[in-house]
Amino acid sequence: MIDLAGNENLKESGAIGDRAEEAKAINKSLSAFTGVIQALVQKNTHVPYRESLLTHLLQPCLEGDSKTLMVVNISPSLESVRHSVKSCSHS
Repeated sequence: MIDLAGNENLKESGAIGDRAEEAKAINKSLSAFTGVIQALVQKNTHVPYRESLLTHLLQPCLEGDSKTLMVVNISPSLESVRHSVKSCSHS
């Protein structure tokens, strides 16, 4: 089981320094993961597993006859509507 943190918006969070660098790393990993999932869904001949350590480590879990389940936490708050909609559109 893998728990992926949500994407980080630097402008909204106001993160600086180490927190900003961590947020950038999270976003980069999630982008790489998205690229792998898209390549698998489209049945591309090349799947970019090596674009991040996360996707490289997950390769055996994502290829072949494996099944992947994505659980998205949807917030009922009005402040979170944009993030909830964005999360569901990536599912």
